[in-house]
Amino acid sequence: SVMVRWAYCALSQITGILQGENCLMRKQDLRCFSAVLLSGAMLLATGCKQKTVTLETTDPAGQIEEQSVSVGDIVNFTAPQKGEEIVVMTIKDYGDVKIRLFPEESPKGVENFKKLVESGFYDELIFHRVVDGFVIQGGDPKGNGTGGVDAWGSSTGFEQTISGHLCHVTGAVAYAIGPDKLNKSQFYIVTGQECTPDYLQQLRDAAGIVLSPELTQLYQNAGGQPFLDGGYEVFGQVFDGLEHCLAIQKVAVDGNSKPKSPVVIEKAIVTEYDGAEPHWLNAAGGEISVSPN
Repeated sequence: SVMVRWAYCALSQITGILQGENCLMRKQDLRCFSAVLLSGAMLLATGCKQKTVTLETTDPAGQIEEQSVSVGDIVNFTAPQKGEEIVVMTIKDYGDVKIRLFPEESPKGVENFKKLVESGFYDELIFHRVVDGFVIQGGDPKGNGTGGVDAWGSSTGFEQTISGHLCHVTGAVAYAIGPDKLNKSQFYIVTGQECTPDYLQQLRDAAGIVLSPELTQLYQNAGGQPFLDGGYEVFGQVFDGLEHCLAIQKVAVDGNSKPKSPVVIEKAIVTEYDGAEPHWLNAAGGEISVSPN
């Protein structure tokens, strides 16, 4: 069933589970603790043939508690080396978003993203799903969450490689997947929410998600969506220009979380990092200094 069955749904402020047009089911406007549960437009098995690519809310219990993770193990906040290849995504009316890639942690995922960027695939595509306090999602040539191919032209995609050294802190870049759990061209950038001690305690009590003290501190400093860890392939991290993503999450959207005015990726390029100082931001938009070592 595409209906999300969570032990902690009672804690969420769910404003409605509505059946919309085109056989789509969505959870809408999940706030505070429930923001992490947002499933977006999920396909009902009632005759629709297209599958909507979104962030599924499969039970995360056990995904993190089996890992022994410290801040020193997490590489999201390591700056690229001068001359290293990065991706710069120019978003119309906003500005440049600079993304560090992690080929050592996500080899095929990074190769796929780079090839798509270099081919111009993402140019003029929109962010078709925007959820305040959660993610901005793009990379679908259809612009509705049902499309996408990988860099080799396959609409099937390829298997995830999920690294234990990358997590869903604010600014993380990862692949959005459908029920097949295969990566294609759709991706999301975590805008996240503030991870207060009370919020993290709710995750622990209701869903059994246990973070190490070091990772707890990292999420408290940066914000993010820790419940996504272990379910989606993180392959990059925004190290400059995250303020544009945080601004985009505030745009007016329709009932399917699609911006009412298009948010367009004007151009994306692979280029060499010039060594300029990174600007790490947290979910509240404040600049942070995080050392992974």
